[in-house]
Amino acid sequence: MNSCPCGSGRSYAECCKPYITGARLPPTAEALMRSRYSAYAEHAIDYILESCTQDNKNQADPKETKEWSEKSTWLGLKILSVGKGTESDTEGSVEFKAIYERDGLKDVYHEKAQFKKQDGKWLYDVGDIVPETIVRSSPKIGRNDPCPCGSGKKYKHCHGRAL
Repeated sequence: MNSCPCGSGRSYAECCKPYITGARLPPTAEALMRSRYSAYAEHAIDYILESCTQDNKNQADPKETKEWSEKSTWLGLKILSVGKGTESDTEGSVEFKAIYERDGLKDVYHEKAQFKKQDGKWLYDVGDIVPETIVRSSPKIGRNDPCPCGSGKKYKHCHGRAL
């Protein structure tokens, strides 16, 4: 079984692929969000662009979208919260984290996305990026602190020295 990139636990063929190929419409805002993530992982750029509202479509850069999709390794999707966005709603929101790796660096894209249902079809409208706070795993070394290598020198005269 080829697992769906969106992390639903189902196969790609029975989960997001029918939405991406146009065989079915995503019934909820969350289903659209999951299929858009899978489209990034599967490099289905046309689907990513076509699943946007007209305003968002006009602002999207197809070349940049394609580059991000193709140059990234998509590692997982975490849905953090869903607001409305059911089959009977016309608006919804999904907060998610998309984990990916690019140029050897692992990163997390955290967004609160807004969706609109137009003519019976869910579309991505706009998203607000949620900044991530980086927490150090160890205390910062001051330039006048002893160098952690054990040389007995100040950090600025040892490993903290500008090359």
